[in-house]
Amino acid sequence: MTRILIADDHEVVRSDLRAILEAHPGWEVVAEVADGKQAIAKALEIKPDVAILDYSIPLLNGVEATRQIRKRNPKIEVLIFMMHDSEELVGDVLEAGARAYLLKSDAREHLIAAVEALAVHKPFVSGQISEKLLETFLHRDRPPAVLSARERTVVQLIAEGNSNKQIGAMLNLSIKTIESHRASAMRKLNLTSTAAIVRYAIRHKIIEA
Repeated sequence: MTRILIADDHEVVRSDLRAILEAHPGWEVVAEVADGKQAIAKALEIKPDVAILDYSIPLLNGVEATRQIRKRNPKIEVLIFMMHDSEELVGDVLEAGARAYLLKSDAREHLIAAVEALAVHKPFVSGQISEKLLETFLHRDRPPAVLSARERTVVQLIAEGNSNKQIGAMLNLSIKTIESHRASAMRKLNLTSTAAIVRYAIRHKIIEA
């Protein structure tokens, strides 16, 4: 039996994924959650074989949730769903410990193959840049990202309306560290206000409008 956790903030998406997965013999969806914090807590509680996380889930995005899950239980394999694949985003996903990523547009075609691969601890990727990205990632020669994965997480949490104190509690970091990440992200992006951060996050699909 392969036990699967689904984390997506859209109930319809979770329902569709469950239907596809549970039609496969020997697979069971053992939990559904709607945000990154719940994904971490539930994954560590029930220890699924595979966790399927939406990249842009609220509170803690899929990358940060993956990082915390894999750090505390590396036996759990993670698949990240993404709306689009850029080297920057996919590189963050792989560095966080996910061994599979799948474009949402490819879900019906490749979901079964992706979970089958993870069930035997093999990687799986989809998308136009997959082979190129894997090659550059494995050789660590991809160009540096504009934002680090942690800075992108902080930008998301700011855009969702969280204070520095709340973000620090979510990420187990000091307020001073959060302020440093926030200042660094704003400097790199040439942003001067929280409102500008929100607009950036919406425009770049870090959060949904």
